[in-house]
Amino acid sequence: MAIQSILVLGLGKVGSLVGVLLKKTGFQVTGAARSERTDLPFDTKTIDVSDIHQMVDLMRRHDCVVSCLPYHFNLDIAKQACRNKIHYFDLTEDVPTTKAIIKLSRSATSILAPQCGLAPGFIAIIGASLVEKFDTVRSLKLRVGALPQHPTGLLGYAFNWSPEGVVNEYLNECEVIEGGVHKWISPMEWVEKLVIDGIPLEAFTTSGGLGTMCDTYLGVIDNLDYKSIRYPGHVKLMNFLFHELLMRENRKLAGEILTHAKPPVKKDVVYIHASVEGWQSKQLVRDEFVEAYYPIEIDGKSWSAISWTTAASVCAIVEMAHNGSIADKGFIKQEMISLEDFLKTVNGRLYHTEPHE
Repeated sequence: MAIQSILVLGLGKVGSLVGVLLKKTGFQVTGAARSERTDLPFDTKTIDVSDIHQMVDLMRRHDCVVSCLPYHFNLDIAKQACRNKIHYFDLTEDVPTTKAIIKLSRSATSILAPQCGLAPGFIAIIGASLVEKFDTVRSLKLRVGALPQHPTGLLGYAFNWSPEGVVNEYLNECEVIEGGVHKWISPMEWVEKLVIDGIPLEAFTTSGGLGTMCDTYLGVIDNLDYKSIRYPGHVKLMNFLFHELLMRENRKLAGEILTHAKPPVKKDVVYIHASVEGWQSKQLVRDEFVEAYYPIEIDGKSWSAISWTTAASVCAIVEMAHNGSIADKGFIKQEMISLEDFLKTVNGRLYHTEPHE
């Protein structure tokens, strides 16, 4: 199923790079956003992204739409994509949005693929690739963190990602499988210590990172959870902010305070730590995927680690849809995507880049 023309909705740090990468891959790309952009190597349109009718008119001229907008726009866009037989991809970590898109997909004649970013997204592809090597799995632990390379202050953090998304991850309930039982647990719990490349870190439960993996692996894996990686001490302070100071009651204000205090940095790092324990040929074995990804240069411009790891993931999946490596219609589960095929794509090969500062 060939994809020729792609509409990228939202041209922020990730959306603009999605457009750049897809154009480099050979697709016809149009970008659309509320603010005018004249600095990108593809055609752009200025539209009111809250006006679904404007977006539908633009969507109908393309084979495929990639939404890089905040999650609350995505369900309406997915509905229109389904209705107009347009392939749909997004980066959402929002669980209710994804569940609604799954319902839409039952009658879809085009692809509906939410959760195509880093987590959920790439981390599920990695986790599934580890699981398939085992006869029986007792635990799969998935950890991801986007952090400043050179942290300052007690939080040790910088908002290189959507503040709205981060606040929701810290406050919404988290899906897990524990002891073979599908559960919902509180965020910012189950705190553990990690060390990657000699750097001490902590990880704790956050929502959305598993995508649909609990549904897929219930009855297959005894224990499955996702946690965000931060520098030590971060979760204690965030619990103080949201719960003792009651900022959970005003998520918008909490996001504004945090982004004002901790603006984005150019030198960031994305840590991925996935581990599986289980039995291979009656032997108890542990396997891991542990990587640190740093900013890279694309066409003479430096892109942050969180931007390119997120953008490259959705672009690789679009490529796989184009070349027939995934189903040509219906809902696409990230954990059903082959890591081997993913890494063979033009954009998947970016993950082979040697980390550098």
